[in-house]
Amino acid sequence: MSEQPEAIETDGFREECGVFGIYGHPDAANLTYLGLYALQHRGQEAGGIAAWNGKRIVFERGMGYVADLFDEARLARLPGRSAVGHVRYSTAGGSLLENAQPIVYNTNKGPLAIAHNGNLVNADELRAELEAEGSIFTTTSDTEVLLHLMARSRAESLVEALRDTLARVRGAYSIVLLAGEKVLAARDPQGFRPLTIGRLGDAWLVASETCAFDLLDAEPLRDVEPGEIVILDAGGVASSSFAMGRRTAFCIFEHVYFARPDSTVFHRSVAESRRAFGRRLAREHAVAADVVVPVPDSGIFAALGYAEESGIPYGMGLVRNHYVGRTFIEPKQSIRNFGVKVKLNPVRSVVGGKRIVLVDDSIVRGTTSKKLVRLLKSAGATEVHMRISSPPTTNPCHYGIDTPQRRELIAATKELGEIQAFIEADSLGYLSLDGMLHAFGKGEGETCAACFSGRYPVPFVAAEEQQPLFGEDDVHAPAGRDGKR
Repeated sequence: MSEQPEAIETDGFREECGVFGIYGHPDAANLTYLGLYALQHRGQEAGGIAAWNGKRIVFERGMGYVADLFDEARLARLPGRSAVGHVRYSTAGGSLLENAQPIVYNTNKGPLAIAHNGNLVNADELRAELEAEGSIFTTTSDTEVLLHLMARSRAESLVEALRDTLARVRGAYSIVLLAGEKVLAARDPQGFRPLTIGRLGDAWLVASETCAFDLLDAEPLRDVEPGEIVILDAGGVASSSFAMGRRTAFCIFEHVYFARPDSTVFHRSVAESRRAFGRRLAREHAVAADVVVPVPDSGIFAALGYAEESGIPYGMGLVRNHYVGRTFIEPKQSIRNFGVKVKLNPVRSVVGGKRIVLVDDSIVRGTTSKKLVRLLKSAGATEVHMRISSPPTTNPCHYGIDTPQRRELIAATKELGEIQAFIEADSLGYLSLDGMLHAFGKGEGETCAACFSGRYPVPFVAAEEQQPLFGEDDVHAPAGRDGKR
């Protein structure tokens, strides 16, 4: 029997989803491909592009990385001046091709293709209601609920049908919708997930992050505001509000970990936020040490901030292998800490004989942190002091981030000293919640920090309280509400 590839072990949060849309460019699908390539960090499970060819919506979807899914021949099957695209990591709905997006329907409102980043906390309730009324679902994704609601709306215009739909859903969503040649974008009233508008010549774009515009030499213009619908068409950019003016809940973990550091998210540079987290962390948890080492890549800017504030030299003591895929074949001969060493390797000349401040963005289960501490000490580090640029993660996310259940989060079940002992660090310090919010420049009334505080801005039904829509043995059963899109 041949060896089966084993999944690379991961202890951190997984990425969410990324969306991209473009109106008015002759190479719309090709630019959407490049936009998704820039957003690949937000989801590596599946990807897809839908385009309007002048007569109908044509689309291509698949499982895997964007660069592996699309070649010139496949993109040539997507002609047109308007397109939307999606990169996915599943939250609601299983890891199945049928759940890849954009989801395309022919409806009484015309042909529609939708891509969505977020998580609808009342999707199960709405789905049960729709199925009782005769709706037939072809996926297990909560995104499909949006299309059914739009098709059932009695509103005559597409924008009004979308307004009707969004009035019925709760949770986090940044949406791009291809409707004939038009592209619509919408963001939930709290603004959990980022969504921004850009321009490239006469073409209009919308994307999850500004880094997608940078690759295309496009100009970022402004965010889609919380509670706003934006229409991109021959008239340019039009706006329609459906629930503006509510309490915002910008996901602070976008700045801690998810977004690319070269992006501007929620009107603020992600790189500068992380440096500010690191500077504040150095003030809250100073320690005598010889070198500040980041866990690449998400710990780099926080470590720079820590080094700047503390005066301790910064050193790249860990190197990441950027060519590791989603799976690997582990050698039959057991290699200690193989799962982490295949991705990260210590630079002995940097860490040998040194007292290390190891800076990471978060600790989830703690197993990877333990392996990194052991790895550095095996490379000659005399002390390893772990510093985390966010507070202890004690609660799962219900708004579109793939987090473990609460019982699997080490900070939810262990005290600080117990976590330090478990990861075998010489000391451990987390950034405080107040310190993080102060460094971010927004208070808790403007952000969502529920994974740290347990205070959720939008009510939800806990997974253990839900009545499942599927049997436990159903291979199409959703992945659960403690995940992310």
